[in-house]
Amino acid sequence: MSESIYCRTCAGVSRLRQRTPPTRVPLISRVLTLTAIVVLIGLLPWLSGTDPALSLLRARSGEQEATAETLNAIRLSLGLDQGPWHALARWLGGLLHGDAGVSWVSGLPVLPGMLRATGVSLTLMASSALVALVLALLLCAGTMIRGLRGHTPHPAGFFAALLTALPEFLLASFLLITGAVWLQFFPPYGWLGWQYAVLPSLALGLPAGGYLGRLYSDALAGTFGENWLTTWSVLGISRRHTALAVIARSLPGVMPLTGLVLVSLTGGAIAVEKVFAIPGLGRATLGAAAAGDLPALQTGVLILLLLASLTGMLAGGGRRLLLGRALQLGAVPVPAQTAQPEKQRAWIPLLCLGILLIMVLAGLPRDPLTSEYLRLQPPSLSLPFGADAMGRDLLARVAHGTLNTCLQALAVSLICLAAGLLMGAFPRAMTGPIEVTNALPPVIAGLVVAAVNGPTATGAAIAVTAVSWAPLAAHTAALVSEIQARPYMKMLPVVGVGAIRRTVFYVLPALCGPLLRHAMLRLPGIALALASLGFLGLGAPPPVPEWGRVLAEGMPYIERAWWSVFAPAAALAVLSVMAVTLSGLRWKKRATAH
Repeated sequence: MSESIYCRTCAGVSRLRQRTPPTRVPLISRVLTLTAIVVLIGLLPWLSGTDPALSLLRARSGEQEATAETLNAIRLSLGLDQGPWHALARWLGGLLHGDAGVSWVSGLPVLPGMLRATGVSLTLMASSALVALVLALLLCAGTMIRGLRGHTPHPAGFFAALLTALPEFLLASFLLITGAVWLQFFPPYGWLGWQYAVLPSLALGLPAGGYLGRLYSDALAGTFGENWLTTWSVLGISRRHTALAVIARSLPGVMPLTGLVLVSLTGGAIAVEKVFAIPGLGRATLGAAAAGDLPALQTGVLILLLLASLTGMLAGGGRRLLLGRALQLGAVPVPAQTAQPEKQRAWIPLLCLGILLIMVLAGLPRDPLTSEYLRLQPPSLSLPFGADAMGRDLLARVAHGTLNTCLQALAVSLICLAAGLLMGAFPRAMTGPIEVTNALPPVIAGLVVAAVNGPTATGAAIAVTAVSWAPLAAHTAALVSEIQARPYMKMLPVVGVGAIRRTVFYVLPALCGPLLRHAMLRLPGIALALASLGFLGLGAPPPVPEWGRVLAEGMPYIERAWWSVFAPAAALAVLSVMAVTLSGLRWKKRATAH
């Protein structure tokens, strides 16, 4: 009997190894995805339905008449008369010789300028990552200390959620005014020394640190619930060695997300680079896309994608190094979910929901479009949030925009959850799309969609959906690999459990809780992405009220009329805190019931 079980076990393991894709699959996935994205960007001027020669003429001289002779001369000088495929092939051929082409706007070589901008962005990325990691460690300190003392650890909640809710462009403007204008501690614009990096690094690092702190503390809390820690405690192993083991056990599950967050600092710095006038890669790529400078746009996107692939490979290698042979031997510990619900914190999401409902109910009956008040009229009893620069009621505009932004963010979150679950089930084959998609910030995707379909609310939702599923897919892939490496999963084929039943009754239930919490955690981030597109004019056209547009309209007056941006910023913060605290309470109740 034992020999039969042994043979069946070996046969099951052999079948699993035979079905495992070769190690070249991730590399092929990256190459194919990079190629597809570069081809898409290269064909963008023709996909948009506009004449590239006309776009180039408008970029060079908006007053020159677009005659047939002028347009034909531009096509002949740049080889546009031979079609998009010839232009794309010529650019790719030049890359093999270190030549990325000549800018259509300035007439200068593209590659040297893009490499300088890449150096600036990498420096900003490194300093922002340092800020984010230091903040994440501070947020995790309480969870680690409670766990080492034998108490029930609690993930970082309110403060981490509040930091996650801070829009980078709003935080950048606030830091610019306080740190550079009022206090005059740091220079406001440019990039000439380390002091120029302080405010931009804080603007990028604080929201990322809040997000990472929540993820890390959640992972630490789960690790402290595993049974092996009880054995270590009985054996009298020191707290220092226990802390190192807990960190090594918790990091693999969040390493892919850490890599994605780090690379998103480069792509997501476009608004911050724009506010502080930093000559970085994101700002250069955004300017090239807006001007229709195809060679510069292609080069910038290609560098962003290469950075994403390199960061993804380093994060994946670090995760495999930390887990060691546990993945191969099926020795990944099973977390023991014993957390108790925290009734004292149940009032936080209810309070946030009540604030949003009161704001919506109070503002919906009011007119968000009519200019009935004085310009930048301060708040009063009849005008609780004040008036904007056109004399419109800010309470009405934020309340009407709440429904649009929240409903769009919820729909995008659910779509991203489904896409992440589907794509993450094939981690090796989808390595390229996951890493490359995360490297494309919503701004670039919004520019692509707006170039094809014009700026609309639906286009903004499509753009955010197209780039927001990658973290959930990476999380799914990491969880699937760990779940399948657990001992009981290795024994299921032996007792006759098929692949479909194993997936439906064992893998999916173990995935749903962490992924739903992660999707809820990303809900405010998606709302911020939609707001950022509206802030940059890539969302719903005016005069439609939405949070991003209200922020953009009030940003020039933030120094003398703070109320012009307070209402939408506060609404984003309340939404973030509600989403994160609600997801935490759901997790605790589910864990206790289990």
